[in-house]
Amino acid sequence: MAAPTQGRLALTHLLVALFGMGSWAAINGIWVELPVVVKDLPEGWSLPAYLSVCVALGNLGLLVVALWRRLAPGKGEQVPIQVVQALSVVGTALLAPLWRHVAPVAGQLHSVAFLTLALVLALACCTSNVTFLPFLSHLPPPFLRSFFLGQGLSALLPCVLALVQGVGRLECPPAPTNGTSGPPLRIPERFPASTFFWALTALLVTSAAAFHGLLLLLPSLPSVPTGGPGPELQVATPGTEEEEEEEEALPLQEPPSQSVGTNHGPAPETHWWLSVQGACLLGLLAVTSALTNGVLPAVQSFSCLPYGRLAYHLAVVLGSAANPLACFLAMGVLCRCCRGCCVWACSPT
Repeated sequence: MAAPTQGRLALTHLLVALFGMGSWAAINGIWVELPVVVKDLPEGWSLPAYLSVCVALGNLGLLVVALWRRLAPGKGEQVPIQVVQALSVVGTALLAPLWRHVAPVAGQLHSVAFLTLALVLALACCTSNVTFLPFLSHLPPPFLRSFFLGQGLSALLPCVLALVQGVGRLECPPAPTNGTSGPPLRIPERFPASTFFWALTALLVTSAAAFHGLLLLLPSLPSVPTGGPGPELQVATPGTEEEEEEEEALPLQEPPSQSVGTNHGPAPETHWWLSVQGACLLGLLAVTSALTNGVLPAVQSFSCLPYGRLAYHLAVVLGSAANPLACFLAMGVLCRCCRGCCVWACSPT
């Protein structure tokens, strides 16, 4: 079969990146918009703690995916991906007009609409990783890097949009000649939160359109077994580079020697060390994930409270932008040492 043209390969890489952009764009957008909406919602500075609970509850969506694979084996990942994308688009589209709506709960006003839609979006985002990646196993390994690049954009683009939006502030006008200053002037954001959520909806619609574009561009994709590259997009690279790409992009697949039962491993002490190393890395991942996605976002508003909303806005936006920038750096700088990973992960603390 004829090799694909460079234009088709570039288009596929672009569609894969846009597809990955929709994985966590909704929740990342809500996080960076908190400094703007926190002044209008009844939870006030406690709103990030409520949102952290909603994101944690979003992991229940993994159980739904597990049930789907159990009750409908062999159905593929297209239906779960379409459900996830529909929830993301509808949730962000409803946030734009409804995020201000409050209702009494247990005698106190709460932003029921905002938190409910945030929970729906958390379910979609937490489910995206376990549905998007199996779909990408049908493509050759180089496309996985384009997907991770798109995942970085899912955090970077909302941050750029939030920086352009700015945050409202109070300014005291200059005192007149008689020495009596007037009331403070409130300088609003460049555009309201509703416009931000509509722009976020447009990003998610673009991601959903990219997924359907992939289905049209690769019509034989669903029939390809998991882990095999598409027949028309096999990318050949010379020698060791191809082996390194397969090792990095498909780390969960067993090598052919292991799949046929060939044992090249040395003594049991090596396997014991590998298990300890794996437990160390998994524990490090659990601690850093808990701090990054649970503890620090929940208390960030209180730590920034003495410095005002502008400091909170910059801390949230720049902190969210650091994650994709670090991911882009990791694409070129690989660290395979367990001790180096521990030092790198613990250095910010």
